[in-house]
Amino acid sequence: MLQTIEVEIDATGHIHPLEPLSKLPVGRALLTLLNPPVDEALQLAEPALAEDWLKPEEDAAWAHLQSAK
Repeated sequence: MLQTIEVEIDATGHIHPLEPLSKLPVGRALLTLLNPPVDEALQLAEPALAEDWLKPEEDAAWAHLQSAK
């Protein structure tokens, strides 16, 4: 029987099941990598903020922070 479990993978590549398991069965498995969760509010705000970020006035306001070329 096929079974799916949700896991997290830490920075060192170790797999940690999100729900307690007595033990993983011996055998083979397939691992499907999911996209990392995205903060929906940030995703929705980006287009609105981009309108302001891309104005010439914004470039002029921040020009003093740019390194000399």
